[in-house]
Amino acid sequence: MKRSEINRHIAEAGAFFAESRFVLPPYAHWTPKDWLGKGNEADELRSRRLGWDVTDFCSGRFESLGLTLFTLRNGSPEGAGGKIYAEKIMFVRKDQVTPFHYHARKTEDIINRGGKGTGRLAVKLYNSTPDGGLAETPVSVVCDGIRREVEAGGTVILGPGESITLTPYLPQVLCGGGRWADRRSFVSQRRCDG
Repeated sequence: MKRSEINRHIAEAGAFFAESRFVLPPYAHWTPKDWLGKGNEADELRSRRLGWDVTDFCSGRFESLGLTLFTLRNGSPEGAGGKIYAEKIMFVRKDQVTPFHYHARKTEDIINRGGKGTGRLAVKLYNSTPDGGLAETPVSVVCDGIRREVEAGGTVILGPGESITLTPYLPQVLCGGGRWADRRSFVSQRRCDG
């Protein structure tokens, strides 16, 4: 993607977060010049890769296969300071999906943080096979504290304020709008190593 496209996607996500009354930390607004002017006081921001991430997953099709996110916290099981979790705010556009993926060591809470007038988020789920493929077995997940079974390839729709907990090795794809949901979604993700 061109830098101008990335900047536009960041501006759009930032405006949506502000509209949704989610206040980003000051470094979200730093310019490249601001970053260059920071010394070792910003080492944790750099080493933990905090800040904006705009990706099309090497597809060249950002509008349909992409994601804009802001990493607020990013720990490591070996790291100092006891941060063994990450927290990210994601902006999923209408008709945009992320590729199927899973995390080998992390449990995730995906929460639709949108309020009135924002969209629903669809999470399509499978169990994984021993070789990393997609199993055709029912998936057991916890949604808003309640355990439920979802058929293989089934979709859980999260309305504003609703959440799902995804355990390690649980393939998932996030879908905004389109046939699964209706509008843009504002999602927070909290990952914990376990």
